[in-house]
Amino acid sequence: MNSLKAAGSFTLLCIASLTIMVGTLLAPGLVSISNGLGITNNSVLLITLPSLGAVVFAPIAGRLIDKYGAYKLLIIGLFLYGFVGASCYFLYGPTLVFINRFILGGVTAIVMAGCTVLISTWYKGEARLGMIAKQGMAIELGGVIFLFLGGYLASQFWGLPLALYLIAWVFLAMLLFFVPSKHKASNQVEEHITDNTKAVIGAFSLKGVYIVSTLAMTIFFTSTVLLPITMSALDYNESQIGELLAFISLVAVFTAGVMPKATKLIGETNVLALAFLGFGLSYVCFTQPSTLVLILGAILIGIGFGFSIPLLNHMTVELSAENVRGRNLSYFTMAVFSGQFFTSFMEYIPGGIHDVFIICSILSAVVAVTLFVKNKKQAAEQNLS
Repeated sequence: MNSLKAAGSFTLLCIASLTIMVGTLLAPGLVSISNGLGITNNSVLLITLPSLGAVVFAPIAGRLIDKYGAYKLLIIGLFLYGFVGASCYFLYGPTLVFINRFILGGVTAIVMAGCTVLISTWYKGEARLGMIAKQGMAIELGGVIFLFLGGYLASQFWGLPLALYLIAWVFLAMLLFFVPSKHKASNQVEEHITDNTKAVIGAFSLKGVYIVSTLAMTIFFTSTVLLPITMSALDYNESQIGELLAFISLVAVFTAGVMPKATKLIGETNVLALAFLGFGLSYVCFTQPSTLVLILGAILIGIGFGFSIPLLNHMTVELSAENVRGRNLSYFTMAVFSGQFFTSFMEYIPGGIHDVFIICSILSAVVAVTLFVKNKKQAAEQNLS
């Protein structure tokens, strides 16, 4: 058997949901939580600093995974995720709290890369693409669930959302019970998959995957950072803003589930081009004050995420030899979290948020056209050969 039992698969998907939780958990109750922790200035760093920590620590995490194994590192990562995340409650003041959030980001890099390496070990070929698509769905669904719980708990007491980080210990117990530490069949199967990789993703190098991943996450996460500001200015309340952001995540969950079929039908490059086309059109919608147009924009940007990040994650796995997979996935983690961190500075771009949305729309269109042309060129070269 090359696939994992249902309980093991569910465990890995639960662990994947921790990725987006690391920063967004505090977003709904950011004001009360920052006051409780003694953060009077730059409270947004409570959300974005874990992204920077993930970027800085990801290369180290990757090398440790390749050297000691994903299973052992994931055990350590899950324990530290719960401990570091929850212990922030006992800290006070910018220095200690920001150091804690930075370290938590580094731990998240271990968890994210380690989880994907285990998925790549247990699943091969189309089954692997399907499981990584489910991983993308779990990440976005985790965003919906933890945003809701974080907001509810923060309304009861500012420190309660921090206790949710301890769910990583529950997932750690599930990992030990339901996911075996070794998979004997992986090496033999992997040689066959690696041989076929270049034929499947010939137009993309790892560097190209990382660049597109950074662009995709920067463009996507800009909406998460700036939409609440623009919607608030249009007199939408916090509940309505939260519902729209949750709706984006739900659309992304559905689209990630469809992504493997779309990839099989039209190819990886065209699916990525459609993702950026969705991004571009969504930001045109976000410049309009109409509620219906905002909802259309939410659908389009959710499609963009579901067709991009899970697929790029899969492409990283397929382009990586097994002995350096942890390292390469850590670079993918760097690309994704770099995109998130870059959005911290979006509201400072001259011209205001409206101009930022226009810039995102134009950039997305340029990337989409480039990918369509790249695919056409590759198809022409294959026909000639």
